[in-house]
Amino acid sequence: MKRGKRYLESAKLVDSSKLYDVKEAIEVIEKMPQPKFDQTVELHVKLGVDSTHADQQVRGTVVLPHGTGKTLRVLVLCKENKVQEAKDAGADYVGADDYIQKIQNENWFDFDVIVATPDMMGVVGRIGKILGPKGLMPNPKSGTVTFDIANAVKEIKAGKVEYRVDKANIVHCPVGKVSFGAEKIEENLRTIISAIIKAKPSAAKGKYLKSVSIATTMGPGIKLASTKLGE
Repeated sequence: MKRGKRYLESAKLVDSSKLYDVKEAIEVIEKMPQPKFDQTVELHVKLGVDSTHADQQVRGTVVLPHGTGKTLRVLVLCKENKVQEAKDAGADYVGADDYIQKIQNENWFDFDVIVATPDMMGVVGRIGKILGPKGLMPNPKSGTVTFDIANAVKEIKAGKVEYRVDKANIVHCPVGKVSFGAEKIEENLRTIISAIIKAKPSAAKGKYLKSVSIATTMGPGIKLASTKLGE
């Protein structure tokens, strides 16, 4: 894979044989040549689980103390009695069949998250094949299927992120923007790591945090010392 000049210059600043503490890693990121936009800093955690087993799934949500640096657009699908609650909580779009048809017929996706009340899931299920592959299907485990619309919308707007282990047994999660600085990124990162450790399946054996690294949107990965992160 051919890498760009900026990536190669950034990679020279990283000692691939070293395990960095969080502050050091962010200092390295700040020294890297930056593109014109404020890059997202992403956390990648390789876990000692086998995600093909149902009892070794790792999934959950956590509200980051400093948010992600991105305000998510929320679509709420609910019955008439919940419309005002959703609007008051700050939802960007609120409706029911009208929006479902808009997604189905117009390929409309001007939102980042869908929150739905349980009594709407029968209708939402009709567009499951469209929403599923895009990771937009509401789910009770991620708190997006609920009658407590106000709380769900407020948490998403405050910087709630979902983490889940993928087929390669890795969790990928944003921990903020480069502009946040070391302190805020570290607090966000430790919040997610702590949640991942708490979500450790009882069936998982051996070392749980196998490797931890952070990277910017367009930069190389920097390995972190997991021993300093709670394991």
